Amino acid sequence: MVYVCAVKHMIMKAIILSEPGSINNLTIREIPLPEINPGEVLIKVKAIGINPVDAKTRSGGGVYKMLSKETSLILGWDISGEIAASRSDVFKVGDQVFGMVNFPGAGKAYAEYVAAPDTHLALKPENISYEEAAAATLAPLTALQVLRNEAAIKPGDRVLIHAASGGVGHYAIQIAKHLGAYVIGTSSAANRDFIFSLGADEHIDYNSQTLQEASDNVDFVLDSLGVDAIIRSLEVIKKGGKLISIVTQMTEDIHKKADQKNISTAFYLVQSNGNDMNTLAGWLKTGVLKSHVSNVLPFEHMAKAHKQIESGRTVDKIVVTI
Repeated sequence: MVYVCAVKHMIMKAIILSEPGSINNLTIREIPLPEINPGEVLIKVKAIGINPVDAKTRSGGGVYKMLSKETSLILGWDISGEIAASRSDVFKVGDQVFGMVNFPGAGKAYAEYVAAPDTHLALKPENISYEEAAAATLAPLTALQVLRNEAAIKPGDRVLIHAASGGVGHYAIQIAKHLGAYVIGTSSAANRDFIFSLGADEHIDYNSQTLQEASDNVDFVLDSLGVDAIIRSLEVIKKGGKLISIVTQMTEDIHKKADQKNISTAFYLVQSNGNDMNTLAGWLKTGVLKSHVSNVLPFEHMAKAHKQIESGRTVDKIVVTI
């Protein structure tokens, strides 16, 4: 392996979480650049994708327990940028890349430079921006891994996607349609047109319709809301169907209700995967998949990005640029 470096400065800005808690615990500091090992690259970050797990982890939930032993904890996993140094046989200095780094471990993405394994990255398609690329990491990886790998969605399957206008949801609609599914998306009435623009076949307004009134005979449900939504969803899943939640483990009550209809239920946590990133890159390049970014904020406004993402009302994705 050849080590090539295009870094002129050895100090970078990073956002440090002093201790779990409020957004006031996020502070910008100057720290040394990370070193890279064989098989890794150093990325000059252009954009960072913000997810609900970022805010949950900041407050002490999410994956904080996995990171609690980190000194000078740097949050974040979703990045796009340009390779500044390489000890990789896959990528070279100057390559534009994107990926979800080391999730659910320490991604350390809230920084000007990030060290990343080359197995977690893909080349950024030339037809999308750094902002669109940073958005197209954890959220579509989650949708891809759940829908294709875990649920094995096939043409004609009836797929119900909760919070379909959100980060994971808006990618899940597009991926499910690409896999040939009949897609039903839930959201508020305000996002109905957006849901249909993504390719959904049906829309359910959760404020004015119940699932039972609006749909039935569902093969698969992708849950991103929690226990109450899961229990309601079990009523519309057909016998032998499946539900996967990306936000909560299954309770005893859920298991009992699911067993009565022979419904399979599970919790899934997305994993960093370069092969899946390459799949997403191909879809982004050909237009099968498109990132919708609702808000772009500067690095110094990371606290504001966290405040927005934890409001629970975010449509599309929030991205921070450096």
